[in-house]
Amino acid sequence: MKIAVALSGGVDSATALYLLKKTGHDVFGLFMKNWEEEQDGSCIAEKDADDARAVCYLLNVPYYSVNFAQEYWDNVFTHFLKEIELGHTPNPDVLCNREIKFKLLFEKAKALGANALATGHYCQTKNGTLMKGNDPGKDQSYFLYTVKNQVLNEVLFPIGHMKKTEVRRIAEQAHLPVFNKKDSTGICFIGKRNFRTFLEKYIPHEPGVIETIEGTEIGTHDGIYYYTIGQRKGMGIGGPGDAWFVVNKQKESRKLIVVQGENHPALFANALTATDISWVGSAPELPFKCKAKVRYRQIEEPCTVSKQGDMLLVTFDEPQRAVTPRQSVVFYDGDTCLGGAIIKEALPKE
Repeated sequence: MKIAVALSGGVDSATALYLLKKTGHDVFGLFMKNWEEEQDGSCIAEKDADDARAVCYLLNVPYYSVNFAQEYWDNVFTHFLKEIELGHTPNPDVLCNREIKFKLLFEKAKALGANALATGHYCQTKNGTLMKGNDPGKDQSYFLYTVKNQVLNEVLFPIGHMKKTEVRRIAEQAHLPVFNKKDSTGICFIGKRNFRTFLEKYIPHEPGVIETIEGTEIGTHDGIYYYTIGQRKGMGIGGPGDAWFVVNKQKESRKLIVVQGENHPALFANALTATDISWVGSAPELPFKCKAKVRYRQIEEPCTVSKQGDMLLVTFDEPQRAVTPRQSVVFYDGDTCLGGAIIKEALPKE
């Protein structure tokens, strides 16, 4: 097969390229630039491009670079900013996968003659279904639930069956120059940076008060968009007793509502409603039982998924902590990712 390998400049995609070439495929590297660095003076994408190019040079495979910065701004980043301004906590990685990686990049790969697109994601496919990666600490299926099975039939995840330690070992043995490069973190394709300083360039400064759930003012904050449900650090409040945790954000009044103690009942929800539903394959018949998680680094929990108007109602067997509006709830049947939706509202623990 002729395969385009989406290169990020990191060890995972580089190892995917190496493994595919080693098994005899006709491969080429495809690097995306999705952020114009002159906007913030960073040089993250430039360094990543150099690393991707170096890997292609070492492996003697063609290297292509595409610039989707405008499309990323229009279809991902402006949406991200709008959600932040509304006081929500969005997940740009999910949107980036849907609009950029497995849409624009996929189309570009096909235009360049590729039969398939390969990436360094830690997940797997089986007959067009999306499966979890074998490394539970790295599984990325949570971020890919919006990718449809028609696309997955032409996508490869060469390292999805591996542990991260094995990937780094293979990369080192192959003398790939990125074998010990740190994993990327932060906002998708923008990278890790001071989140508060970064946001201040794009959204207005809106300070407000911090109140307890009973209505007592105990501090001030610089903007509710710097905080997320369940957050403990960064509020500048202390005192005797248990630590304080964010339980609600009120956009209109600019109030940050907090409770004391990580197991406070107000932090838990029995159920949630969700919109923007996306199934990997055909929609399952409702209601049905499965497992789901409401954040990336969480073990899936048993639940019942049913219909509530044009939304989903997800009722968990056990109360879930810090269910956050505008994050994703993702559904699983064993190792198979069925799909997911965007959380609209957490329904309080009874």
